[in-house]
Amino acid sequence: MRYDFMIVDVFTDVAFGGNQLAVLTNARGLTSEAMQTITREFDFPETTFVLPPDNPDHARRVRIFTPGRELPFAGHPTVGTACALVMSGACAAGDVVLEEGVGPVPVEVAHDRGKFSGRFRLEQAPEVPDRVPSKADMAAILSLQPEEVVDVFCAGMGVNFTFVQVGDRAAVDRSELNLPVWKARLSEEWGPQVHVFAGDLSDGGEVYARMYGVKFGIPEDPATGSAAAALIGAAAQRSGSLNLDIHQGVKMGRPSLIRTSAAVNDGQLKSIQVGGGCVFVAQGQIEVPAHFVEGAPDQA
Repeated sequence: MRYDFMIVDVFTDVAFGGNQLAVLTNARGLTSEAMQTITREFDFPETTFVLPPDNPDHARRVRIFTPGRELPFAGHPTVGTACALVMSGACAAGDVVLEEGVGPVPVEVAHDRGKFSGRFRLEQAPEVPDRVPSKADMAAILSLQPEEVVDVFCAGMGVNFTFVQVGDRAAVDRSELNLPVWKARLSEEWGPQVHVFAGDLSDGGEVYARMYGVKFGIPEDPATGSAAAALIGAAAQRSGSLNLDIHQGVKMGRPSLIRTSAAVNDGQLKSIQVGGGCVFVAQGQIEVPAHFVEGAPDQA
């Protein structure tokens, strides 16, 4: 059976930048095994599968897969899927509510003179663990000197990250995941995904980042919206309401810009917003063998 798909680039305003996403716009009938197999076939950081919503007030239900596993939530697939639905005419621009593993996620999609952008909103604080890795361990994992690591903290919004702040962009670019050390010291810890960054975590600041997601089958991610949400959420809990721009994917040749904001009221984190541009790249059909499709003729 043939299934329609779209390919979009997310957190960019130009094609072949940002983070790639394949979106199967009507995935009804596909088994979980099929979704994982199709994701490996595209070999993008994530692929999404669009299904009818459980609540008719919402736009669609979405399942998100990396080459390694299914995720309850991820940022660039959320923005990209909402934009793809508007690009295809399946949804109108404005608020597009997607049902994901973390619950309903509203995405505000804008379409202005041929350009698309999306911004999702979360209304909960990041989760944090009881303990975090040491600066020395994270320096070893990232092939850096201990004195280059400024801070280490962990936070997650459906996906858990260890954040490593270093002194400058050069240290971010020099970082290289030491896989044996990562396996020994972090792979089974609370936040096995490593987000290394430099920059200013105050209002109006800019951050330069890279993200290593080996456990999800992503050696390095060009743009990580869930990490951006967790980062600004953690920063806002320290300093109050703020806006941050996060630059990622530069060293990979896929520059991305993630715009984030967090609102704090009376010391409580009220909302997190993460967004950016989205560009159409391609569309087509993928042939899926009948044994991957529930109710296909040869299964009758």
